[in-house]
Amino acid sequence: MTDFLFGVPPRTDIGWDVETYPNVFTLVAKTVDKSRTWRFVLSPWQQELHLIRLFVETLRDQGCRMVGFNNIGFDYPVLHHIMTDRFATVDSIYQKAMSIIKGGDRFGHMVWESDWIVPQLDLYKMHHFDNRAKSVDLKVLEFNMRRERLEDLPYDPGTVLTVDQAPVLLEYNEEDVDATIEFYHKSQAELVMREALSTRFNLNMVNMSNTKIGETILVTEMEATGIRCYDYVNRKKVKRQTHRDVINLADAILPYIRFERPEFNGILEFLRNKSITETKGVFTDLNTTIDGVKYVFGTGGLHASVNDSIVRTGDRFTLVDVDVASFYPNLAIKNRYYPAHLGAQYCDAYEGVYVTRKTFDKKTPENNAYKEALNASYGNSNNEYSVLLDPLYTMTTTLGGQLSLCMLIEQLLKVPGLRIIQANTDGVTYLCPDEYLDHCRVICKWWEEVTQLELEEVLYSMMCIRDVNSYLAVDLKGKVKRIGAYAYETALENPGTRELPWHKDWSSRVIAKAAEAALVHGVDIEEFVTGHQDVYDFMLRTKVPRGSILEWGGERIPNTVRYYISTDGDYMEKVMPADGPVGEYKKANGVSQLDYLRIMQEIGNGVWDPRIHTKSKTIYDERRTRYHDPYTVRICNRLQGQTFGDINHEWYIREARKLVYPLIKSVN
Repeated sequence: MTDFLFGVPPRTDIGWDVETYPNVFTLVAKTVDKSRTWRFVLSPWQQELHLIRLFVETLRDQGCRMVGFNNIGFDYPVLHHIMTDRFATVDSIYQKAMSIIKGGDRFGHMVWESDWIVPQLDLYKMHHFDNRAKSVDLKVLEFNMRRERLEDLPYDPGTVLTVDQAPVLLEYNEEDVDATIEFYHKSQAELVMREALSTRFNLNMVNMSNTKIGETILVTEMEATGIRCYDYVNRKKVKRQTHRDVINLADAILPYIRFERPEFNGILEFLRNKSITETKGVFTDLNTTIDGVKYVFGTGGLHASVNDSIVRTGDRFTLVDVDVASFYPNLAIKNRYYPAHLGAQYCDAYEGVYVTRKTFDKKTPENNAYKEALNASYGNSNNEYSVLLDPLYTMTTTLGGQLSLCMLIEQLLKVPGLRIIQANTDGVTYLCPDEYLDHCRVICKWWEEVTQLELEEVLYSMMCIRDVNSYLAVDLKGKVKRIGAYAYETALENPGTRELPWHKDWSSRVIAKAAEAALVHGVDIEEFVTGHQDVYDFMLRTKVPRGSILEWGGERIPNTVRYYISTDGDYMEKVMPADGPVGEYKKANGVSQLDYLRIMQEIGNGVWDPRIHTKSKTIYDERRTRYHDPYTVRICNRLQGQTFGDINHEWYIREARKLVYPLIKSVN
């Protein structure tokens, strides 16, 4: 009956999304090939609660999977409420939604997988956007996917809608489903990997982040060798972990670490005499400078670089880059250190993962998954929710990596005429006189024997370096490595790229492209920018939080917008609420809130008092920030019918020159 009523194809992925307002609830669903669409509305004038329930039951009976964006965290708990509360109403649905949004406990409204009525695929979790450092919403992805429409909520949350507004909300709801389905198709490489691994390990991994997959594989492999990762306390499964109140960093320094130079010995002695009680932010100013290059040590790894420079192979010099193969995993494997609660057998299991990975072709899902398993160890050794937790392991890895590289750098610096160009977490780049190139390779072999690690060499034809975080590196085959401000390859073009993955800002890519064209190929910046035909590369995006608003030409616009710098546009401003009572004098720094309120009661509103107010008699008012002042912009959340003859090339040229001219000046 229900299959006939809804026409749901069996075993099909169904994209879906909901919108919740006090008096209107909408649900839109589509097959991922968009051949079928279902729209449901609950409101005072349209009651389709029974149809929603029948539809979900049909999806269950037909073996379908529901695909959403943050659906495990929000949409599905709301839908589960509809399916399990026989007295559900539009109001109770809205209250459920608000309790999820405002709730501080991310597990408080979780519906566990075993209780799902229909299996869920959550693209938000799969891409690890629930990690604060990678968090993006669907609007950002719509910008990145170059969708024709970039829509924000048509009405403020909490608005009581009219009968005429409900269809507008439904249209917006459907647009979000279309964007979700498009992102689903862009995510096929990640999904194929997870489905293959789910079959291999007999465990549903489709909603796991790469990090979680890595830890799961590593733990599975450890348990297969007999390592006990969990205890059972009162019949509950409890992670085994090693907590440390104090870490003496001398215990984290590998035994082969030796230096000759006083600069590096000073760093080593400092570390040997330091104890820490936490691992984050413990090195705020630990550095040394040798031959004009500053080496900065930190929990994230070693960083050093020449700045504002162009360095080339040629004129009797060769530009060499050496990276350590699987640096952090092999540090632990070769030096036999491990999370204390897992024992020395951990190193054998860890090495087994490394060996297994090498049996798979680099382009296979299995190879990528085992790479994540290897990388999972270091990050999770400092994760309080992981069975790998042992902060001493964390510090042994990061200090072992940095100090080991410094041993290599120290020996390379003995070579006459050699310059260190860069050092980062897992490698060193140096400019070597051709006559000493073989000697440097002997030094690298010596280092490999001491550390039992393997170096991989790449020869560069040139590097264009703004700083350690932004540079171009071109190998002898012409392949370009782009980092930071020079990056422009996106996940849309290459799903595996490390340049601009989905969570990064893809704004105004023409700037980085123009900079590369100028630095690497000698193309005039102005000629490149004015001749560039891809209008999307000129687009920028911005988003302001709900407490603020965006204005364009004095009129309010959506909180998320796509725009470009225009010769014939208008000014765009971010308007933030006042940080105090509008019209009142501002409270002076150092005045307690208690004293402020006491004296305000004494003097009354609108009166300035030197005891509590600023000397300048500044008044609280809304705060405005103009974008790209003095340039104007044009909003283009809808591209259909729009022309782009008013792109202000001057701004893009100016920004590209900032990435090029300081480097060129260093050569001249």
